[in-house]
Amino acid sequence: MSTLPEATTFGTTPEAPSDSAPQRKTEGVVLHVKQEVPVYDAPEGSAIARLPATQFKSPSWLPIIAERGDWARILLPSRPNGSTGWVRSGTAKVEKAYTPYVVTVDVEQRRVVVRKNDREVGSWTVGVGSPGTRTPKGRTFILASIRETVTDFSPIILPLGTHSETLTTYGGGPGTVAFHGWPDPSVFGTASSDGCVRVPSDALHLLKSLPLGTLVLVR
Repeated sequence: MSTLPEATTFGTTPEAPSDSAPQRKTEGVVLHVKQEVPVYDAPEGSAIARLPATQFKSPSWLPIIAERGDWARILLPSRPNGSTGWVRSGTAKVEKAYTPYVVTVDVEQRRVVVRKNDREVGSWTVGVGSPGTRTPKGRTFILASIRETVTDFSPIILPLGTHSETLTTYGGGPGTVAFHGWPDPSVFGTASSDGCVRVPSDALHLLKSLPLGTLVLVR
């Protein structure tokens, strides 16, 4: 398994199947990877990657988008955007859980909505990617939670399982798109970021409380 590419935000999984329903809600089931596991292109198919137990030092939780027997198809955090893969779900190396939350990002309206069991629990005007570095659309998820210690623009960074489609890196990282705060409220309602979603402090407070693996639909 050591020869397989690592399915992390720093990795690329070129043989991963693409998400065929990038705007469809899931059933809310998420998979916790407790030990590194192989990722396959299909149930009983070929191994295409390895999925570690942590992402950005946070535990690996990923949305399940389909199930077939003891197999679960999950969204992957690696490039290219929309990468998916199958893992065996009936082993001690993984466990399932449920999250009632879904986050929707409307890029054109520049708005984030959080719903719990289909009921809106928060809605905010936000900042999104500029015309040259647009926030990528599709189905993704909250990948990790990072306490910011280098800069002071946001106390918490919430990386998502998606990347800029125009930048290969920014801030020294792999171009991972994230939710984060911003000290100047004039950015909310504008398209001025490098692809990240800039949110008000009360939005960030709610978003950081959501379970890792929570589905994010960027439209």
